[in-house]
Amino acid sequence: MHLDHVSFAVGPDGLAGTTAELGRLLDAKFIDGGAHPRFGTRNMILPLKNAQYLEVVEVLDHPAADKAAFGQAVRQRSDAGGGWLGWCVSVDDMSEVEHRMGRHAVPGNRRRPDGFNLEWRQIGTSGMKADPQLPFVINWDIDAKEHPSQGAPSEITLTALEIAGDPKRLADYLGEPAVEALDDIEVRWVAPHGTPGIIAAQFSTPAGDIRI
Repeated sequence: MHLDHVSFAVGPDGLAGTTAELGRLLDAKFIDGGAHPRFGTRNMILPLKNAQYLEVVEVLDHPAADKAAFGQAVRQRSDAGGGWLGWCVSVDDMSEVEHRMGRHAVPGNRRRPDGFNLEWRQIGTSGMKADPQLPFVINWDIDAKEHPSQGAPSEITLTALEIAGDPKRLADYLGEPAVEALDDIEVRWVAPHGTPGIIAAQFSTPAGDIRI
């Protein structure tokens, strides 16, 4: 299990304004990622080191956004002013996760501006929407060279997440081995005061450590 990406919902400035501000903070340029037709959202991404990336996501005026848990979660977070939405871990074999959660993963896709269709299966977005401290899980159906982290060279590393929540809740949700598998990222747990979930992420950049 590997921390695949972190998601940030746009604020009042929309996709362009939100990515411009994050890009300024990180001294980096985001890439147009394209739309998620099944979820009614679109994103821009910042490739990171260690096969990870930062996603800034915006809900679209599309019927899928009202039906899909991910679209609903993005709209809810953006309506609240934007900010950290959630985090995603990737697995090579989805069957164990499906067994633990008692349901099947659903297909997802995103067509990049160059026409390439990224495809995957995912599970847990409803859980993330209800309890944002929990990650959702993805299983990519693409060659590793097409992973969003490979979109451009990067000198930025995600080093830590600050999460309002309970580590035992995560262990019960994904299983203790999954928690141990995330030890390349420092997870700092704080007691929630309000909605649980990511409250900050720390990145190592050529200019130093940046906390957002």
